[in-house]
Amino acid sequence: MAEETLLNDDFLRQLINVGEVDIVVGLSTHNHARTIGPVIAAIQAGILKCFPRERVAIINADGGSQDGTTELVERASIDDVWRESKVFALRTLHSISVRYDRTPDPGKALQTILAATDLLRAKTCVLISPESTTIEPDWLQRLARPVYDENFDLVCPIYARQRSDGALMRNLLYPMTRSIYGCRIREPYGSEFAISGRLVTDFLAKGISNDDWGRMGPEIAVTVTAIVGKYRVCQAFLGAKAHPGRGTQDVVGVMRRTVGALFSSMDSNFGMWSVVSGSELPPTFGKPPEIEPEGSRINRKRLLDMFAAGVAQLEPVLRSILSPSMLGELQRIAALGINEFEYPAELWTRTVFEFVASYHKSIINRDHIIQALVPLYRGRSLTFLTENRNGNGENIETREEALCADFERLKPYLLKIWADGK
Repeated sequence: MAEETLLNDDFLRQLINVGEVDIVVGLSTHNHARTIGPVIAAIQAGILKCFPRERVAIINADGGSQDGTTELVERASIDDVWRESKVFALRTLHSISVRYDRTPDPGKALQTILAATDLLRAKTCVLISPESTTIEPDWLQRLARPVYDENFDLVCPIYARQRSDGALMRNLLYPMTRSIYGCRIREPYGSEFAISGRLVTDFLAKGISNDDWGRMGPEIAVTVTAIVGKYRVCQAFLGAKAHPGRGTQDVVGVMRRTVGALFSSMDSNFGMWSVVSGSELPPTFGKPPEIEPEGSRINRKRLLDMFAAGVAQLEPVLRSILSPSMLGELQRIAALGINEFEYPAELWTRTVFEFVASYHKSIINRDHIIQALVPLYRGRSLTFLTENRNGNGENIETREEALCADFERLKPYLLKIWADGK
């Protein structure tokens, strides 16, 4: 049953007027007037092209936009799209905006969209980022069809990335999720994904969004819930991932919402992941995309300086988190020059596992543990960039697979320090 506390009276009336639908397309917005127009147009074109007979509703959960975002969503008419495409929908497309709060909260936004999906008895809910300016109409079909036609419960994306892109996903989120939960989901924290109605109902009923890890990282929470609950999970190749706010990205904030949520999820799911060995590749749909052309250049010297400064300045904090031998190794590589620097895969894996164990034990404030990991992640990112700057897709894939193999091979080390300490 939908969580009616998330649905105010006006929103509830609008949903009741819509009735039941087949597909919900969810958008979580906050001051996205600059990008929301093309995203909505692509969604509408995808509906006309791929789902002309289905009953579809766009649900926009807004966190206090002041730039007219919600008005743009509400005014968007599918008539504008079919005039250009000459393809006609056989159903009315409903587009509803609701303000769930005055400030953005990804957890509340997702809960609101899922609660609406549950109330509308939709078979499929597709979440789309309002910043995905690279979206194509076919994305809707690639995400929704496995759920709608083949009874999968979660469809995660695989994006086309530049060589230097996705360092956090490739070096931490993917290998960590894969080794812990045994599923090779390439993007466990995707901007776009599709979820079945039955998984929506289960997710809401369990109240996972009210847990610490559910509030921190709702997308990770959906992925972990699906894997742990043995739902049918798959992934689909999409296109290039947009990076509209890349230059001003809050790395600490991103780490909290992704790494923090993933670490936190391990406490309540220990009974499941502690007995998982190895990993399995879920069904994967579509054709692998080409590597995207490189964008802006990255200052490698600056990454090294931030890593070295973090190791030096955070020594008392790191000493409480890491084993003496690990801290000694980090201090050694922090003294290397840019041309000699290397943060090896095995050393990085053991670093992450020692952080996980300390996070589990709350050795110090958990948020401080995540913040202390940031400069070390920058050091690993430097090695990632150096290794891949001239590599092709096959080279990058080989290195990524080797890192994942280290995470899986060293999992017994994590289990030991999880119980015994450093």
